[in-house]
Amino acid sequence: MKIRHLSIASATTIALLSLSGAAQAGGHCSNETLKGAFAFIGHGEILGLIGADGKVHPYAAPSILDDVALVTFDGVDSFTRTDFGVIGGLPKGGQVTFNPSQIGAYMVNSDCTGTMKITYTAGGAVPAGVETDLNIVVAADGTLVESVVYKAVTVSGQSADGAVTCPPYCEQGVQESFEGKKVRVFGLRW
Repeated sequence: MKIRHLSIASATTIALLSLSGAAQAGGHCSNETLKGAFAFIGHGEILGLIGADGKVHPYAAPSILDDVALVTFDGVDSFTRTDFGVIGGLPKGGQVTFNPSQIGAYMVNSDCTGTMKITYTAGGAVPAGVETDLNIVVAADGTLVESVVYKAVTVSGQSADGAVTCPPYCEQGVQESFEGKKVRVFGLRW
C-alpha cells in the first residue's frame, strides 16, 4: 500500500515537472514570468554614432563596457534598475557607486521572447534621457534572462570623422549583451 502511494506521488511529481517545463518550452510566458529581483551582468563595445545614413560612424576608438545591475521586475510591465558600469576603463559618469536613477518597461511574449527599455532619469551619473533597448529571451523557467542591445541612445558625442554629431543624431552603434539571473534568498526564489 505504501509503495503504491509513493508510486502515484512520484508519477504525479514527474508529470507536473514535465508540464511546467513543457509549458515554458511550449510558449506560456507572460509579463508575470518576470517578477522580483534579477542580477544582471553585461559586456560589450560602444562603437560610434549612427548617422542619418543609417551607418555607424566610429568614435576615435571603441569603448569597452562592463556593467553589473540589479533589476527588480514588478510582474506587470515595469522595473527599477540600479547599476555600476565601467566604460573604456573608467566608471560611467565618473561615479564609483551604484546608480539607482533608472526605470524601465518590459514585455514578455507567450513564446518567451520580449523587450526591455532602460531609461536613465535625473540625478545619476549618466545624464537623463540615455536609453538602452534590448531584445530578451526568458529561459530556465523564468529564472534567466538573455539579452542583446538593439538600440542605445546617448545625449552627446561626435564621430571621429566629424560626420555625425549628437545632438541631433544620438543613437549609438553598440555590440552589447546582458544576462540576468533570478536572485535567491536563503536558497528560495523571490
